[in-house]
Amino acid sequence: MSDCDFSQTWYHGSQQKLTELRVGSSITQIRDLAKAFSHRPSLVSRVCPGEFLSDDYRVKHNGVTPGFLYTVSEEIGPEDIYPHPHAANADGWEWLTRRELKLKFIEKTIVSDHERLTDEDITEIRRKQRERGEETFSEESD
Repeated sequence: MSDCDFSQTWYHGSQQKLTELRVGSSITQIRDLAKAFSHRPSLVSRVCPGEFLSDDYRVKHNGVTPGFLYTVSEEIGPEDIYPHPHAANADGWEWLTRRELKLKFIEKTIVSDHERLTDEDITEIRRKQRERGEETFSEESD
């Protein structure tokens, strides 16, 4: 698990009001990604001119549902999480929990225009996926 720094903040995005996260739930150290997940997208893309965990990338998605953003309010160690098994997790951007975790509410989330994938974005993402013979939940853009 060299892809994460356990001293950083962990986030969870949801469509539900929560105080605790169930075993097997998704968490990330990327606030914008958790926020995107709070909108219940079927497609997530990162526009990344530089390092993924740096500040010079954006997460875009096709979700429309308002949601809630949380931080994990207790310490997490390597024994508490494992990498999400989907292919889009190659960069360690999403982890699953091995135990219940307490959450702290940050904000109610509303989708903004700069987060939304355009129809043209979605068409291009789908084209690239077909070329690679893939059909994944998320996509990296250059």
